[in-house]
Amino acid sequence: MKNLIMSLTLLAGSFAAMGADMSNGADNFYKSDKVTTQNVTFKNQYNMTVAGSLFTPKNANPNTKSPAIIVGHPMGAVKEQSSDLYAQKLADQGFVTLAIDLPFWGESEGQPRNAVLPEAYSEAFSAAVDFLGTRPFIDRERIGVLGICGSGSFVISAAKIDPRMKAIATVSMYDMGAVSRNGLRHSQTLEQRKEAFKAAAEQRYVEFSGGETKYTGGTAHELDENTHPIQREFYDFYRTPRGEFTPKGSSPKLTTHPTLSSSIKFMNFYPFTDIETISPRPLLFITGDVAHSREFSEEAYRLAGEPKELVIVPGAGHVDLYDRVNLIPFDKLTAFFKQHLSGSCCPQNQ
Repeated sequence: MKNLIMSLTLLAGSFAAMGADMSNGADNFYKSDKVTTQNVTFKNQYNMTVAGSLFTPKNANPNTKSPAIIVGHPMGAVKEQSSDLYAQKLADQGFVTLAIDLPFWGESEGQPRNAVLPEAYSEAFSAAVDFLGTRPFIDRERIGVLGICGSGSFVISAAKIDPRMKAIATVSMYDMGAVSRNGLRHSQTLEQRKEAFKAAAEQRYVEFSGGETKYTGGTAHELDENTHPIQREFYDFYRTPRGEFTPKGSSPKLTTHPTLSSSIKFMNFYPFTDIETISPRPLLFITGDVAHSREFSEEAYRLAGEPKELVIVPGAGHVDLYDRVNLIPFDKLTAFFKQHLSGSCCPQNQ
């Protein structure tokens, strides 16, 4: 009977995987034939190794320094989930692009795995500027950044104090500080926040004493009739062939799950404070009109200085903009970066 139950469970998981919603051109694992791909590593300011995928257009002029764009993945994901797709699509348009793994995630350094450290996440984007800006084929005066989901808040945090980032875009942005403190649409009470503090603090004793690391939050691994619609949205990307990816040395059980003891560090993260200091460097916020995260892009837009633009994609939810190429406004992103990283070195690939 036990073996039968296990077999039925595996079968149910297989049916769920086969049911991945691939509508609107979902293409997370897109591979461009117009670019060359190189796995790279570099050190951040704290001597931690950051890993990335560097995409270079095959038709790039070797005698001209190119503009570049750094792309950050959704919180809890890795570069192979959404950011490699964006990086290649932009490289198709003539940019050199670099999709990075945030510290503690993917192939980047950091222990324990899946730890939350917002300062280190933001620092990774500045370290990526260090790396690109010292390449002989990159124009260090024309480097932009793009953050997807949680990385949207990390690139804003980084850009506030790093003027080398000349153009800043976000897609389906989560303010990881605000959502941790308040929940979506301010649905979390102060008492619930304090309970989270207590649970994380108690877990520190366990881990300090050599006990087992615990993980929290993240995407559900099974669906039932009570699964929340937002969890279903994430499940369809992270737990099916549409977007499921496990880096070497990791486990699919840990994808999207931060450590319990570190997760509350987001509550001290305020990326939108002083966002107006990014001006006059341009900001572009892209969100779906039915995205559960729309409030964060709208709030950032409200607070930001000029020039700024808010693009709301009709019919798009939060996760839709991870990989649904028929919904993602790549033309808008291309035009934004070409305008603000201007130069004659971005030929349209044919």
